[in-house]
Amino acid sequence: MSLTSLPLVEISGAPRERGRQYGEQARDRVHRALAYYAEAFAHSSGLSWEQVGARAARWVEPSKEFAPELVEEMEGIAEGAGVGFLDILALNARGEIIYDTTFGSMEPDGCTSFALMPEASGDGHVYAGQNWDWRDGVSDTVMVLRVVQPGRPTVIMHVEAGQVGRQGANSAGIALNANGLGGRFDDTVGVPQTLIRRKVLDSGNLNSALEALTKSRAHIASNALVTHRDGFAIDLETTPGAIGWMYPTDGLLVHGNHYQAFVPPQLAATYRPGSADSLFRVPRAEGGLRTVAAASGTDEARKRIRLAMSDHLGYPESLCTHPDETQPAVKRWATLLSSCVDLTTGDYLIAAGTPCDHEYERVPWNLYDGPHGEVTP
Repeated sequence: MSLTSLPLVEISGAPRERGRQYGEQARDRVHRALAYYAEAFAHSSGLSWEQVGARAARWVEPSKEFAPELVEEMEGIAEGAGVGFLDILALNARGEIIYDTTFGSMEPDGCTSFALMPEASGDGHVYAGQNWDWRDGVSDTVMVLRVVQPGRPTVIMHVEAGQVGRQGANSAGIALNANGLGGRFDDTVGVPQTLIRRKVLDSGNLNSALEALTKSRAHIASNALVTHRDGFAIDLETTPGAIGWMYPTDGLLVHGNHYQAFVPPQLAATYRPGSADSLFRVPRAEGGLRTVAAASGTDEARKRIRLAMSDHLGYPESLCTHPDETQPAVKRWATLLSSCVDLTTGDYLIAAGTPCDHEYERVPWNLYDGPHGEVTP
């Protein structure tokens, strides 16, 4: 199955078996992801991919302690794709590697996330989504993954091939959208974000989802916008130390790549936003999404959301980001996709590229289909 240019991969069963299915179906994309990051890290740090993988081994034990089943899943992915386990771990810890001073430097993720409550959506639905901005060179590694797992909610995510978590929603009516945040805190080795985010999406209720964020010791700072189908959203700016949080205003919550709820004390004296464009992406998204409240129905609401997320102020480093042709190919940014999940109906919509020139398409799985997908009161 495919969604225009994005493959759709469905996996099920026990962790290692799920991983094997994943690796076998996404083998080509996993190999492309490894090739891209080998080039990117050589460009930024001068390290070979073998050296990156060897250093990534520092995340094995924290990952096993936090989510042993996801480590099994990663081992299965490696087997199915015919690559090493540390290769897959490095793909899952690429955000942590980027921030780690021993690896040189790459810019962190972009992204602009949103949640719309019934009072702000025009059609009375609950929406969650984002523009996912990252290196244009990984666009041919992006895929949509559906995970059917015994005893847990069914999860739909969009990820880079080889990753066990990133952004998505589940059959319990919980959506997670995430954004990179800047700042290095200390040398303690914490849990990679892909595992924390998957734990959120593996949660069957809101409290468990939030505990995955508030009780884990992340390696880096990251923003998490959690939305529930019952008309609730909260944004958590998680760090290896303190956590800040914020709620919707008049039914709308938007977050970019700078601290909006608080600035951690470890950074306060010298903090500067890592992504200057985040400072205008957020208010532009807020302004555009405010118009959704005037929509006369669901079709119009979704069109207004897409239009809001297609804003080009500051082009090419805009809310809808396009590659900057003046930059080396390995460093060019783009909106890899725009997502819009209707938590009321279970429709998972994706524009497979920049939303200004790609329509939202419905993924051929409803969130509430299949095992553990029953809508409960």
